[in-house]
Amino acid sequence: MTVMERAPVKARNTCAEDTGHPRPTGQDRYSISEVVAHTGLTAHTLRWYERIGLMPHVDRTHTGQRRFTNRDLDWLDLVGKLRLTGMPVADMVRYAELVREGEHTFAEREELLTAHRENVRERIAELRSTLEVLDHKIDVYADARRASERV
Repeated sequence: MTVMERAPVKARNTCAEDTGHPRPTGQDRYSISEVVAHTGLTAHTLRWYERIGLMPHVDRTHTGQRRFTNRDLDWLDLVGKLRLTGMPVADMVRYAELVREGEHTFAEREELLTAHRENVRERIAELRSTLEVLDHKIDVYADARRASERV
């Protein structure tokens, strides 16, 4: 991964803060159980991400236990944000492949993310429209309830 794939410093601990488990200061090696605590992901999901190529190579101890780094946690934070936007797993895996291929794939990465951003914007517009319908219905019921309470 290049510097461009790392979350900005300000956002690095976002997933840790969400779970109430900040990263230990100065630590850069995490067991799978520590990553589970930091991210809220399951061990099964972390192993699956690695198996399908969504996670970069995860270091292992001499006994074969996975050892994640802060860089891995940054990557998982990005993956989590992509998941929240509804990016298909196949697109996330393709993005991870492009990152591993190096800087010559910047244009293709930009294209993939730009297309997805448009999908996200369309979904946001749909959600806003749906929210307007919900707001209207809530207002109708609130007005009806208030009218019936006055009687």
